[in-house]
Amino acid sequence: MGEFIRPEPMTVSALNRYVKNLIDNDELLGMVYIKGEISNFKKHYSGHLYFTLKDESCLIKCVMFKTYTPNLDFEPKDGDSVLILGSVAVYERDGIYQIYVKGMEIDGVGALYAEYEKLKVRLADEGLFDEDKKKPIPMLPKSIGVITSKTGAVIRDIINVTTRRFPNVNIKLYPASVQGTGAAATIVKALEYFNKAKNVDVIIVARGGGSLEDLWPFNEEATARAIYASEIPVISAVGHETDFTIADFVADLRAPTPSAAGELAVPELHDLEWKINNAQNKLRILLKQKVDMMKARYDKVMKSRIFKDPLDFVRQRMITISNFEKQMTNKVKLNLKDSRILLVEKISKLDALSPLKTLTRGYAIVENADKKVVTSVKDLNKDDVVDLVLQDGNKKATII
Repeated sequence: MGEFIRPEPMTVSALNRYVKNLIDNDELLGMVYIKGEISNFKKHYSGHLYFTLKDESCLIKCVMFKTYTPNLDFEPKDGDSVLILGSVAVYERDGIYQIYVKGMEIDGVGALYAEYEKLKVRLADEGLFDEDKKKPIPMLPKSIGVITSKTGAVIRDIINVTTRRFPNVNIKLYPASVQGTGAAATIVKALEYFNKAKNVDVIIVARGGGSLEDLWPFNEEATARAIYASEIPVISAVGHETDFTIADFVADLRAPTPSAAGELAVPELHDLEWKINNAQNKLRILLKQKVDMMKARYDKVMKSRIFKDPLDFVRQRMITISNFEKQMTNKVKLNLKDSRILLVEKISKLDALSPLKTLTRGYAIVENADKKVVTSVKDLNKDDVVDLVLQDGNKKATII
């Protein structure tokens, strides 16, 4: 058997450069016109656009540099069906090929994204997203149920964050499929299990970032209705901060990332201890102030005259009553005196006007037989008998 002659090995850089040159020199790849659906769209702070273009079975990475973005007449987003014009090239450092997009126009909304929007509108109309129906997250849960894959970074991130913030918390993992066919059914089953067992205080439904297809189990109606029906509060932590799923809208609280869900589920133990200590200190201060104030009031009361000489209060009241009595007596006497003076004045006036007073001055009153006062000679006839009323009695007289 002859000795095998090994060729001189290439470096990774040399291989990537070789493949790059092959693609760069291919006329067909120099300018391509492709139709596909945008997925995993990201707009970098620099202004460059990064996204994946996909069809039913394949996908390819795309980048559109800031130089070409001013020519866009729409705001790209996940689910848009677009037509792009660009060139295929290799990014030599990473050894990956992608499309450098020079132009892009809208071709319509992707079927999957259209289904997402349709379900979102329908569930919103039914009231599944209403804020007044969302349950409060318990401040200090004893146990947290996590629905996610048993492998991967998500469960590790949640465990690390929650136990770091509050070491005593108990985490119960329900392993669920979070991607692909049948994933929604396992999520629903997990929610039903926790609600039946009632062994957790809050539930976190989580998975890492991904494309619209990757996150689709969290956009299915069955998942949404199971979250809405949960009697236990649910925190949704699906994808990255810019990813929004139907589960986010239905859940009682949305966390931008799984790690953030851990932060929202439990308080920071040190912060909680500080708040408790601070509250205790305030309570001690307020209690001491209250005691000091009550002691000052007690001392003031005990030094008051009523405790030193209790009968003094009675004596003071007796003097007050006596003064009132004297005032009332004087008032009554004064009123009687004024009334007597007024009465004398009235009697004098009446006496001055009395006919009897007139009789004392030599006058007489003439009354006829009917005892009526005669005021005119015309009322008298010859031989009429009249009564003469004088000061000291009556006498009869005959008119002649």
